[in-house]
Amino acid sequence: METFADKVGYKYEVNNLKKTIITNNSLVYEKFSKEMDIIFKEDYSYLDILKYVRDKVHKGHKLLTHPLFGSVKPNETPFKSVAISIEKGPVDFKSLAIIEESTDTAKKFIEGRRPPNWTEKVLDDFRLIDYHLIKSAVESMDQFY
Repeated sequence: METFADKVGYKYEVNNLKKTIITNNSLVYEKFSKEMDIIFKEDYSYLDILKYVRDKVHKGHKLLTHPLFGSVKPNETPFKSVAISIEKGPVDFKSLAIIEESTDTAKKFIEGRRPPNWTEKVLDDFRLIDYHLIKSAVESMDQFY
């Protein structure tokens, strides 16, 4: 099975993939904060998270998950979690292209639309969906690296 890292040409040694999760999801923070590096930005919007990830890519981090993975559209959920490399190197132009395109796509969904006034139960459901998406991605990375 080809992973995202394979598709974009990342080269890491087996079992040596160190990652940081950037999230605005308190559930992701609660579940992962003791076992891996987490940058938790509770007050950030979905788009703010993508911009923060973009800034990290500009500083030499690589994307380890696609910023728009999953089937929940950016205008449907306020929560986003993205995995990047801990290590920095030269700017990875594949990661940069992906995060720039993902940010532009998210803007098309979000800008000019009034955010829904979700109930706390619905927000909990969105937190859970985002958690399961990033958990699955992390488990896949850990299995293959």
